Amino acid sequence: MNGKGNESKGKEIVRSLNEIRIGPRNITRFEKARVVAIRALQLAAGAPPLIDVSNLEPKDPIIIAYHEFLRGLLPFLIMRKKPNGEYQLIPLKVLAEPERNRVESISRLMKEIFGIENFMWYII
Repeated sequence: MNGKGNESKGKEIVRSLNEIRIGPRNITRFEKARVVAIRALQLAAGAPPLIDVSNLEPKDPIIIAYHEFLRGLLPFLIMRKKPNGEYQLIPLKVLAEPERNRVESISRLMKEIFGIENFMWYII
């Protein structure tokens, strides 16, 4: 104990994008890759999907995992640390919203410019 009361400083769970103090306010490509890979591995090992996959084409574990991430259904926390030991726990649901907005805008552009409906293989 250092007597300054810093034991709980920076060790909270973030509730909104505005509360993120460590790192960017969106998910990094490394965090996204790790989360989607972990969930895809679970799906490949036989875990039941959290979404209806009957209308997804192709039914690949990576595509399913990415859709689950976009909908904010994965119960994961991203831990971002500073060198001084301070960290924040960010629920994946909070980081999924900006990504979902990005994918929706890309979807509109792909449909308008190229006429492509199913573009998921291009953006992951």
